[in-house]
Amino acid sequence: MTRRRLVLFLLLNALVSVLVSGAAWYFYDRSHPKTDCSTNVTIPTIAPGSIHVDVVSVAGAGVIASESITLQNNGAESIQLTGWTIKNNLGSVYTFPVLTLYPGGIVRLHSGPGTDTASDLYWGLAATVWKSGELVALSDTRNIMRAFYRVP
Repeated sequence: MTRRRLVLFLLLNALVSVLVSGAAWYFYDRSHPKTDCSTNVTIPTIAPGSIHVDVVSVAGAGVIASESITLQNNGAESIQLTGWTIKNNLGSVYTFPVLTLYPGGIVRLHSGPGTDTASDLYWGLAATVWKSGELVALSDTRNIMRAFYRVP
């Protein structure tokens, strides 16, 4: 009989615990407003127009020797990227030198040091700029958002 009583006591204790916890969660949920925690960055809207330049990818995020961003002109017109900027969430900014990106053209921006060519540009940083979840923002000379990309 003592064993039966102990099992009954344990079951009753478990039932009371479930009911008290459930009631606490219910009242907590009802008294606290819901917030969306799925992202900590607001994704901006892209300016309309005939400019169709895309941030295609971020490769090697977190490794300075291989970290790079690839941009592509998917429009029918050439784009003068001179003075345009690439920014990250922490405020690091790269300003493009004199550069024309032709229709279908691709340019790669490397985070580390190197010598600029027609298809590869070098930011010249000693540390990485990109990490998973970071937002790459491409803006024109008037600071109008033209493309963005979330690093996977």
